[in-house]
Amino acid sequence: MIRSDFVTTAFGFQRYRVVREIGIAHGIVVRSRSIIGNFLGSIQTIFGGNITIYTELCEQARRQAFEKMMTDAAGLGANAIIGFRFESTDIGQGLTEVLAYGTAVEVAPV
Repeated sequence: MIRSDFVTTAFGFQRYRVVREIGIAHGIVVRSRSIIGNFLGSIQTIFGGNITIYTELCEQARRQAFEKMMTDAAGLGANAIIGFRFESTDIGQGLTEVLAYGTAVEVAPV
């Protein structure tokens, strides 16, 4: 597994050089809200502010997509990921896709 400190939105790391670009690594998760979650979220919207039930769902989905991306990159033989990004799309009523992706690379100390 790749260490999370070897994942960056930049295109390189200080004191490391990219010795090999391997390809795109990605992790995808599709999450749905439960009936209970929708009900609790609806109650929270009445009072305004942060809708914590949905925030937690989003955080879980991002974390899972991130972990899947790191596993994918390690399976490709990478030890780091550069150009990391998240994307999110509603793909149906109550369904959200979260995609984590970046370039799987091999880095070595300078």
